Amino acid sequence: MLQAIVLGAGAGGGFPQWNSAGPGCILARAGSPRAKPRSQASLAVSADGLRWLVVNAAPDLRAQIQATPALHPRPQPVRNSPIAAIALTGAEVDVIAGLLHLRERQALRIYAPQPSHDVLDQNPIFRALNPEFVTREAMPLDLPFAPLDAAGAPLGLTLEAYAVPGKVPLFAEGPGAEGPGAEAASIAEDGEAVGLAISAGGSVLHYIPGCAMMPGALAERLRGAECVLFDGTLFTDDEMIRAGAGPKTGRRMGHMPMTGPGGTLEAFAQLGVRRRIFVHVNNTNPALLDDSAERAHLTAAGWEVAEDGMEISL
Repeated sequence: MLQAIVLGAGAGGGFPQWNSAGPGCILARAGSPRAKPRSQASLAVSADGLRWLVVNAAPDLRAQIQATPALHPRPQPVRNSPIAAIALTGAEVDVIAGLLHLRERQALRIYAPQPSHDVLDQNPIFRALNPEFVTREAMPLDLPFAPLDAAGAPLGLTLEAYAVPGKVPLFAEGPGAEGPGAEAASIAEDGEAVGLAISAGGSVLHYIPGCAMMPGALAERLRGAECVLFDGTLFTDDEMIRAGAGPKTGRRMGHMPMTGPGGTLEAFAQLGVRRRIFVHVNNTNPALLDDSAERAHLTAAGWEVAEDGMEISL
């Protein structure tokens, strides 16, 4: 059986975002049941319920572990963790910052595409994860492999990473990253962003928290899938601009919108995916509100909006 726990369902900054006075954030901060808080996107998966692989080390990882009993240390020895490995789908701050919570001499493995390892290697702060205990391994693209725990034992999972349209981390963008043509120029399919097919016991779950568009090859990969957790950053492409929350479209940030021409609902309409769940939902997205018209629109189209703590068994 493949077990998954959504540790965090929000985009960078979470919900409510610390410096946002948007209407949704105000409701969430006030404790409204209409606006459930979300921490930043992360997922835990397991084949046996004992050893877990965490996908993306969000800045909120310590709090996510605390909120998830399956990830708590066992009674003995004094220091231990059910977290056996980490897999990264990119190198944005909200994907890698949580690694620094794992620096207490705990043996584990970090799997990531080579461009993400390059970012870690270039930032000396990540040397806090002592290589005597933490092994970094490049994750091949389009080649299924069995992730291991620190002792070299298979976790019972199979991972396959595949490139999706995305962009380099914001902090790694060079001069001239803005201006005419910036949206198209910022998007690539070279492993800066990847999706993961995670399988165990004959079941497969796809986790794609960041994706700028749906090329034909990706659509065919997902056709008929059992379960897909997909980028739900913005409801409309210009949402942040209209909300006064930022100057960029969703696609410029590497995220296709839920709705509109070329949006996610349109792209998935004929793919026959059995369970479709939005993750990485931005604080400006009105679909975060349980009773919103936007949420009703997604529900009518057969989509769910993930919440922290959501459990999935396949």
